[in-house]
Amino acid sequence: MTRSDRLLPVLLAPLLLAGCQAVNTTSGGAVGVERKQYMFSMLSSQQVDDMYAQSYAETLQEASSKGVLEKSSQDAKRVDAVARRLIAQAPVFRPDAAQWKWEVNVIDSEELNANCGPGGKIIVYSGLIDQLKLTDDELAAVMGHEIAHALREHGREAMSKAYGVQLASQVGAAMGVGQGSLQLANTGVEYLMTLPNSRANENEADLIGLELSARAGYDPNAALSLWDKMSKASEGAPPEFLSTHPSSGSRIASLKAAIPKVLPLYQQAKK
Repeated sequence: MTRSDRLLPVLLAPLLLAGCQAVNTTSGGAVGVERKQYMFSMLSSQQVDDMYAQSYAETLQEASSKGVLEKSSQDAKRVDAVARRLIAQAPVFRPDAAQWKWEVNVIDSEELNANCGPGGKIIVYSGLIDQLKLTDDELAAVMGHEIAHALREHGREAMSKAYGVQLASQVGAAMGVGQGSLQLANTGVEYLMTLPNSRANENEADLIGLELSARAGYDPNAALSLWDKMSKASEGAPPEFLSTHPSSGSRIASLKAAIPKVLPLYQQAKK
């Protein structure tokens, strides 16, 4: 190992930290999500929202041109009704969400998928509802989970991590570090900065989504039946949703532990 290789981690650390700022995008809520997040200061929330809004508009335009953008179907009406109730609770976790330009759309597709991008841009694919025969409570569970990703700005957080990896690569190349050592540095930074947080992000979305649905008057126990249906659906070809939202026993255990915390909110909302 050369002297430059040994110095690489020492030099990278202050550079990465200098470009990051510690933030907490949401309040903890009854479920207690308190993890500090590290975002690149040069990458603002508005920038990420604008980038995603453009991509979202292109997706809707393509769906419309193919005649698969649903506006008046039963699925579209159900999704809109559930979304309105969930969105009304979003300011509990971050007040500025009340000013977001929320959009909710349904695309007619067999794909078992749904997402809510930065800034509150929601898409639900009809296959998720129809093939899994989701109840309104289960639909709220999956949509609440997706809205939670947007509230916590997990997309911006992931981009900040990617910027860190890119910066590490550029610094390493400028130092003339050997390709093997540079690849090792990249792999290490990516592993340390990405994998643990991706698991944390999923848990945060589960917990905040659970509270959102409970506050909106949807049974939080539906999160358990939702993931049971997802698990059974994955026995064949895994659904698209599970490629970015892996299911696990620990997820179910975490949800079960959190349900008693939000049941009073659900019972109050039902009154």
